Amino acid sequence: MTASPQAELWHGTTILAVRKSGRVVIAGDGQVSIGPTIMKGNARKVRPLAGGQVIAGFAGATADAFTLFERLEQKLERFPAQLARACVELAKDWRTDRYLRRLEAMLIVADARDTFVITGAGDVLDPEHSVVAVGSGGNYALAAARALYDVLDDPEQIARRAMDIAADICVYTNRNLTVETLESAR
Repeated sequence: MTASPQAELWHGTTILAVRKSGRVVIAGDGQVSIGPTIMKGNARKVRPLAGGQVIAGFAGATADAFTLFERLEQKLERFPAQLARACVELAKDWRTDRYLRRLEAMLIVADARDTFVITGAGDVLDPEHSVVAVGSGGNYALAAARALYDVLDDPEQIARRAMDIAADICVYTNRNLTVETLESAR
């Protein structure tokens, strides 16, 4: 069984969120791959939204992610300071809108209080732990970050070291990181 061309687009990113010591950090690598070819090594897959009150990172098709960032920004304008509501509204649209249903990406979004994973299946997941990851190297980064969580206090240091470990294992993950940080309410 061969993978569809769209399935190949899922390769090429690792996004990791770590919430600890009064801060939340989202880190993402910069590699964009189509099949076995690296198309770009310095993509910016993590960015601030809502005037810097929210940070978000995406895994999946780049053009799809930009569409989702734009839609999430609109939801955040409609529901200011209500990240959960904005995420649920985006997920509803994503699942029911004919155009959006075809988008292939996953988002990790965080504000001062909450972190969520949003999927095209209509899921808005509130992670059980203070660490969450998505993308082709997501499980490697997640495992590394969880192992480092009790050893290191700085969430950015945890994220950077975990992403470095993921880059050693996942050929679709590089070390050209974008890291965004917010002060946390916890």
